[in-house]
Amino acid sequence: MRTQTTNYVARLFAGDLSAFGGPATDEAVAGHIRAEQMSLVLGYSVGIMLANACNAIVLAIALWQSPDRTLALIWAGAVAAAAIGFGLQSRASRRITKPQFVSRRAMHRLVRNAFILGAAWGTVPVAFFADASTGGQLVITCLCSGMLAGGALAFATIPIAAIAFTAPIFVGIAICLGRNGDLAFLLIAFLVVVYGSVLLRGVFVNSFAFARRVIRQIEAERTVRQDPLTHLPNRVAFNETLDAALKRLALSGEEFAVLLLDLDRFKEVNDQFGHPAGDEFLVQVASRLQRCTRAAEHVARIGGDEFALVMNLARPEDALEIAERFVAAFTEPFRIEGRQIVGATSVGIVLAPRDGNTALDIMKNADTALYRAKKAGPGTVCFFEQADDRLSRDRKALQSDLEGAIARNELFLVFQPFLDLGTDRITGLEALLRWQHPSRGLVPPSEFIPIAEETGLIHEIGEWVIRRACASVAEWPEDIRVAVNFSAAQFHNTGILQIIVQALADARIAPNRLEIEITESMLLSKYGSAATVLNALLELGVTVALDDFGTGFSSLTYLRKLPFSRIKIDQSFIRDMLVQPDCAAIVKSVIGLARDLRIGVVAEGVETADQLECLRQISCDEVQGYLISRPVSANGVLALLDTKKYRATYAA
Repeated sequence: MRTQTTNYVARLFAGDLSAFGGPATDEAVAGHIRAEQMSLVLGYSVGIMLANACNAIVLAIALWQSPDRTLALIWAGAVAAAAIGFGLQSRASRRITKPQFVSRRAMHRLVRNAFILGAAWGTVPVAFFADASTGGQLVITCLCSGMLAGGALAFATIPIAAIAFTAPIFVGIAICLGRNGDLAFLLIAFLVVVYGSVLLRGVFVNSFAFARRVIRQIEAERTVRQDPLTHLPNRVAFNETLDAALKRLALSGEEFAVLLLDLDRFKEVNDQFGHPAGDEFLVQVASRLQRCTRAAEHVARIGGDEFALVMNLARPEDALEIAERFVAAFTEPFRIEGRQIVGATSVGIVLAPRDGNTALDIMKNADTALYRAKKAGPGTVCFFEQADDRLSRDRKALQSDLEGAIARNELFLVFQPFLDLGTDRITGLEALLRWQHPSRGLVPPSEFIPIAEETGLIHEIGEWVIRRACASVAEWPEDIRVAVNFSAAQFHNTGILQIIVQALADARIAPNRLEIEITESMLLSKYGSAATVLNALLELGVTVALDDFGTGFSSLTYLRKLPFSRIKIDQSFIRDMLVQPDCAAIVKSVIGLARDLRIGVVAEGVETADQLECLRQISCDEVQGYLISRPVSANGVLALLDTKKYRATYAA
């Protein structure tokens, strides 16, 4: 800490205003220190500028009888006007929220202005001292001494600015006093040198202490405002930045944009390669994203794989340019633990005040824009549009209606059968959830299931489905099972096992008549308790099927870890197996693998007699699809089970 601060002051003395010229992190710290320095200068500036104006008027009065009166009046008027103008500008700047970052260029401008003002006062003794009266000379001496002290006070934390201001005054005093051989003036010159040295030493000591204090403050704030993994600002820091931008918008009309990013493949990376690899992936992503921004802007990590940026806006194209840089940053694969991992991000953009002037509206609309970008596919950038707002309101209305759907008896189950190819008889049915909305009609599960998962309604709905499916299967023959699809979120419910046990007891059915269908993506989800729950279900006697087999990354691994009762081949392979040899080879291999592992296998999406015949020839156990039967209501199940000639039915 002490070494870093010493380096800071030393480099200030050398003229390097950054004091941290290396990595972006150091530049960010330097920018923050410059912001604190600038804030203090602005705090003093109004009083200092009024003092300058007052001093200029006093000088004009003191030189009223001098031969240089006209020149003195012109000089005093120019300095007083400039001082008042700069003071008013500083007062307006202080009303705006203090910036978190000040660039080197802004600090260079401050030093330049300090030098110009110091040079203006440095000309006073050179131009007016010789021809002034004794009283005028005394006033000039007092004014220059006062300006030296005032400059040291104003720039007490910025040594180079203090030097830029005081050096011309020192030179001016030295020139005028050097021309006069009077001993009294030589003594005054000596005192000015002594006082000036003391003032500058005080400036450096104060600057050193100030830098140390700010760095300690930054380090302390990092524990609260910095993400410990990526070292990016966290949600707390992001919210503060957003609030500051909103205040600047209200006070000065300074527009800004918010970019919201979500990693498209993080969950797969995290779960396929492990959490350490996932953490390293996030660290590398953070580094790439930060390199895409300007020095004054900092990407924040506001969630697990969610990042955000608040940026000043000159034109909307600026936000689009940064967003496209973010997307392009994922072009090169990430190298983690000797592997090359491909990543991607989607970006949602809102523009303030066009898309909102409160933090709540801005983040809500950014999330809506991001949602549309993710639906469009990896690497998509979307600005918020009013149509998005309508979709968001419609989605919220659907959520509100879904909350009471069970109480209003709007949910119901339909059942699609499994046909055993060895016996040509139905061995079970899959329960499929449907929602009959009173005004929208039949709402597809693809619309309301994601809403249920996001809001937690899936737990209540899932319990209803389990109980209704168990009650239905109790009315069927005892050798018929019912399969229920499980959502990943349901495994986050610690009471799910008790719910299943109670549903089986209430329906008075054997556990093996209930089958839980899960997808591989569910096993790869964030709910780490899935394997524990599945093992408990298997011990209970409930059968478990792995749905959509072949579409994930680690199916074979999970077949080894968990004793599934059966696997379901995804319908995409069945649909193309007669026209694409690779699909046929995959289907045949999966069936052979299942047979060797003594696991049942079901082919989904069978729609033609040729597909059925092919599956029969390669010894598939069961099939499911429109060729066998479309989903039927609970009342139609018994009639379907009474059908004897299944071959004739699907052959027709």
